[in-house]
Amino acid sequence: MTTESASRALPLLAALLLAACAGDDGPHLPGQLEYERIAVPAELSEPVLLLAVREGQPVTAGELLARLDPRRADARLARAEAELRQHEARLSELIHGARPETLDAARAALARAQAAADDAQREQRRLAELRRRELIAQAELDRADTARRRAEADARAADAQLRELTRGTREEQLHQAEAAVAAARAAVDEARIARERLDLRAPRDGRVDALPFKPGDQPPPGAAVATLLTGEAYARVFVPAAQRARMAEGQRFRVTVEGIDTPFAGTLRSIAAEPAFTPYFALAGDDASRLVYRAEIVLDETARTLPAGLPLTATPVTGDAR
Repeated sequence: MTTESASRALPLLAALLLAACAGDDGPHLPGQLEYERIAVPAELSEPVLLLAVREGQPVTAGELLARLDPRRADARLARAEAELRQHEARLSELIHGARPETLDAARAALARAQAAADDAQREQRRLAELRRRELIAQAELDRADTARRRAEADARAADAQLRELTRGTREEQLHQAEAAVAAARAAVDEARIARERLDLRAPRDGRVDALPFKPGDQPPPGAAVATLLTGEAYARVFVPAAQRARMAEGQRFRVTVEGIDTPFAGTLRSIAAEPAFTPYFALAGDDASRLVYRAEIVLDETARTLPAGLPLTATPVTGDAR
């Protein structure tokens, strides 16, 4: 290159450098695209009967995602409902008291016991006169006396049973029966809730991210049968320690997502107070040994259709860097 051509190139190079400096708004913060993740777990270990959605499908709150085999839960619910009916019937019986037929049977039993006691008493007196005249042995009189006392005890028991039926149920018995009904009703509610939760539904509007199980699989209790991406898309970026003091919540950013030509507008939502080590994808030169602060930048609504995990770069908007 001649001296004349070099002198003509210098002004152009200077102009390009000035334009590059003017377009550099600030530090380029590496990160990735994220959403809030919600795991929809299997509360019971039952086989998957149906997957009602596919991965990537948008869903609304309450929409069916998957269905687990309900047969075992249906049996538990039926047993709990039967026990509830049993306790309710027992409480109703205590409230209404004994039936007339039961009272009649108790009165007849008392009359029979009293007649037996009277007969045993007459027999004991007859044998006592014979013993006084030494016509029988003492052992026969002793047996008659024992039979009399037993018959009198039976008569007293029958009389007590009749009085119990006619005086009604004790308050303590009613309280016990009411408590048993309440416990059985709670067991039915618990079984019904467990049955309903075999139909796994979306807790919020969102998009299906993953369905790790297929029909026929039997996930263990607590395993996520479906994972949803919900809420706003946000960029999780990492701010070098040297730039931390110039970042503040509400700050505006321009976010460039890998593979997307048009950048997205974003607002800094939060930045961590405690530093962490630089993530592997942000290692470069001297930055490899520095600490960074994790931050979240909420993107505009146009980014909600993008898949999670895409790499990106965030740059402060001109005039908004702190």
